Amino acid sequence: MTTDRFDRSRLSLYDSLSRTQAPFEPITPGHVGIYVCGATPQASPHIGHLRAFVVYDVLRRWLEWSGYQVTLVRNVTDIDDKILVKSAEQRREWWAHAYAYEREFTAAAAALRILPPTYEPRATGHATEMVDYMKRLVDAGHAYVVPCDSDGGGRPTADVYFDVASWPQYGELTRQGLADLAPADDTDPRFASRKRDPRDFALWKAAKAGEPATAAWPTPWGWGRPGWHLECSAMATRYLGPEFDIHGGGIDLRFPHHENELAQSRAVGDPFARIWMHNAWITTSGEKMSKSLGNVLGVEHLLGHTRPEVLRYYMVAGHYRSHIEFSPAALAEAGVAWQRIAAFLDRVRDRAGADALAEPGVLCADFVLAMNDDLGVPAALAAVHGVVHEGNVALAAGEDAVAVGAARAVLAMTAILGVEPDTSVAAGDQRAVAALDSLISERLAARAQARASRDFQAADAIRDQLAAAGLLIEDTAEGVRWSLDERSPAERDRVDA
Repeated sequence: MTTDRFDRSRLSLYDSLSRTQAPFEPITPGHVGIYVCGATPQASPHIGHLRAFVVYDVLRRWLEWSGYQVTLVRNVTDIDDKILVKSAEQRREWWAHAYAYEREFTAAAAALRILPPTYEPRATGHATEMVDYMKRLVDAGHAYVVPCDSDGGGRPTADVYFDVASWPQYGELTRQGLADLAPADDTDPRFASRKRDPRDFALWKAAKAGEPATAAWPTPWGWGRPGWHLECSAMATRYLGPEFDIHGGGIDLRFPHHENELAQSRAVGDPFARIWMHNAWITTSGEKMSKSLGNVLGVEHLLGHTRPEVLRYYMVAGHYRSHIEFSPAALAEAGVAWQRIAAFLDRVRDRAGADALAEPGVLCADFVLAMNDDLGVPAALAAVHGVVHEGNVALAAGEDAVAVGAARAVLAMTAILGVEPDTSVAAGDQRAVAALDSLISERLAARAQARASRDFQAADAIRDQLAAAGLLIEDTAEGVRWSLDERSPAERDRVDA
């Protein structure tokens, strides 16, 4: 069953704040504003970082396919304690360090087919908005200023803290009472005594002797740099207004980052985000992927032996609120599943021609139902493979029109997930494919002759030679066809074993 009509009222999303799933209703009809916590470019990106980017890219694609205009803001935290530490260790300017790794994040996102955000603001470009935000909090009695010593260069400095006791709702996102909270961990231990309450968190950090003079901005109270939580509230409201539809990020950001964002934004008088969405981790051996655990899997390394579409398929195949365990076997299984889709599309293209797939496809109704159910990608992929099966059955029965319709639907659905195989071949590649096809056809003819002579050992040897060269050989009702095996040799060995 297929559908080309969308009832927007059927989309429901899970809200981490209310802990309920409810129909999605945007603030402005036909428009959705989304803020996603982006990169802190202190080091190279790994797939744990990029899962959030992929999740909210799928959300954006689904909303746009459903007819919404989407404004997606994804920030860059390009000033941070760790950036200052790591840049000093490498003896280069902090801003150069951050920019180099920001470019790596951008390249990794592009490789994984993540659409560029509508806006991608850097924290360092919005100090003015942050200072204004602090003024509002101080004036409202929810923040206080602590004058500090000079930064060593004669400039006055000051810390600014959010007064958590002044906001009774603090802890509502993570359902924690104020009495249960540990001291905030975003304050230099040497200066913790400056705070009224150990749980108060830093909105602004005083510039210190020994830090780069360029890593500080002026405020009415002295020089310093923004705290992480303040950055996101200021940038979200700058680009989306005081109230917007969805705030997204990893589940590890719920506390303290998103809890603090929510508190300071509501305290300043802004409704802020209506829905809070949190994606779970990619884990290794049951633990969150992080640099400190030594189990980081860099995007660049993985893309050295895995197609980007396959890596993205692996990253979207689990529900966004469920942890997914990384293993080479799991990645190989994703490759097999993706290859099944690609092989079907190749068969249709060979039968009907590439132009037959140029027209837009109609989505499977089960796919629509799954995506409208809090982005149920696992069920949506099951629907995709169901259509692939129906298309293969149609091909075997000679029902080409049915197969073409199924292929168009598969392309439309996989495009929404960002994993669609490329069914076009450039002119230069066409010549290479033709030459390769001529050589492979000779070997396949020799294999067919060996089988006709019942020399199955020779036939199997030819098949093994082609497989070792990275080719998939399929015996179909229409004859033998070949395609490139997108799996690495190690992945093929694991699956075949």
